[in-house]
Amino acid sequence: MRSREGQFSDARPIQRSKAEKERLLRELRDTLASLKPHASASMRTTLQGRIRELEADLGVAKK
Repeated sequence: MRSREGQFSDARPIQRSKAEKERLLRELRDTLASLKPHASASMRTTLQGRIRELEADLGVAKK
């Protein structure tokens, strides 16, 4: 099926509000902190990269 204009299946990024981005940033930090030692390195780097992207987008100073 073809998507109609404006559907979420279009190849466009989801627009999030500042509050949603802050919530997502908190969740990602919590997830990274709670990873087990045997978690894959690629998962850690992916989470760290996404955290850096959100911090840059929000202009958050790194702690």
